[in-house]
Amino acid sequence: MSASIVLGVGGGIAAYKACELLRLFTESGHRVRVVPTASALRFVGAPTWAALSGQPVADDVWSDVHEVPHVRLGQQADLVVVAPTTTDLLAKAAHGLADDLLTNTLLTARCPVVLAPAMHTEMWEHPATVANVATLRSRGVRVIEPAVGRLTGADSGKGRLPDPAEIFAVARQVLARGVSAPADLTGRRLVVTAGGTREPLDPVRFLGNRSSGKQGYAFARSAVARGARVTLITANVSLADPAGVDLVRVGTTAELREATLEAAVEADAVVMAAAPADFRPATYAPGKIKKSDDGVAPTIELVTNPDIAAELGQRKRPEQVLVVFAAETGDAEANGRAKLARKRADLIVVNEVGPDRVFGADTNTVTVIGADGSVSRLPEQAKEAVADTVWDLVVARLANRS
Repeated sequence: MSASIVLGVGGGIAAYKACELLRLFTESGHRVRVVPTASALRFVGAPTWAALSGQPVADDVWSDVHEVPHVRLGQQADLVVVAPTTTDLLAKAAHGLADDLLTNTLLTARCPVVLAPAMHTEMWEHPATVANVATLRSRGVRVIEPAVGRLTGADSGKGRLPDPAEIFAVARQVLARGVSAPADLTGRRLVVTAGGTREPLDPVRFLGNRSSGKQGYAFARSAVARGARVTLITANVSLADPAGVDLVRVGTTAELREATLEAAVEADAVVMAAAPADFRPATYAPGKIKKSDDGVAPTIELVTNPDIAAELGQRKRPEQVLVVFAAETGDAEANGRAKLARKRADLIVVNEVGPDRVFGADTNTVTVIGADGSVSRLPEQAKEAVADTVWDLVVARLANRS
């Protein structure tokens, strides 16, 4: 569905990345008006924005005054995205200042607003910025977390503009939910795990599974689009980092356990979409295990890994929501019910697995069973849609426990 989008561009070095974001919007059929600040035009000129958008650039309140652009742009937009959002823009938006066309547009917009900050780490972590971000989020503005990486000059740290494709993914999910859909996870701290753990056998081999991490990443993106603060704990995936998450990388089940238990302490909800290896080698071979001349394969002793979901269920606070997953063969629903009870979870997402099913696919067919006896059987659909449905169930449970 085509939408009317305002793309605001702040005056930071990351302004050049907004060109790629603009291209993604226009190639998806959306009508985009670019509203750069005066400082942004020192990095990327107006002709570039006009050529990429196919629309005139709106850069001051004095042009086309008869159309009242400082009011009309915000009123007519289905979505406003500002990338990059500088420290100055965050402060102005939080305090309702309006000294140029972009800040006027932010005040008149009644549609969802997504801000993608980009600044040096010290600026992002300054108490004034922290307070401004909290204020904006309390009003339902989606302020997505900046990425960690190389900044201007030789500096590195948190403050990098997320990849434009990932900002686009957040914007697409916001639009898919509808312009009137609330940011119903605003203020919530969520933990999502994704991917499959690997248990080293020797320097070149490991025990693992086929989890791609796509479903967990869909949960993370959906939660960011709904306003949440998300910690994504990811194990051995080959996917782009989602915009707006605090990313924690792990390899083994032991590392996943440590990171998840730590992050879950302050979380409102935990979604265990990762696939931890159930077993690990009892011993690690420091050298590569060689084939014997007689062709007899070595015997590898396995031990059981800790059950992270069950441990979370034991530690779960009364107001906390725990969602676990069950990739099953055979009677998947019956197995899922047993796991739900054993792990003391609130919801379990059950899917039957097999050749060319679930792992690595972009779609999923699941049954969501609640500890309250509810059952939701979802037809095959995009993993983003599965995530949104499960978050709906989580939101309802969080509301009941508040």
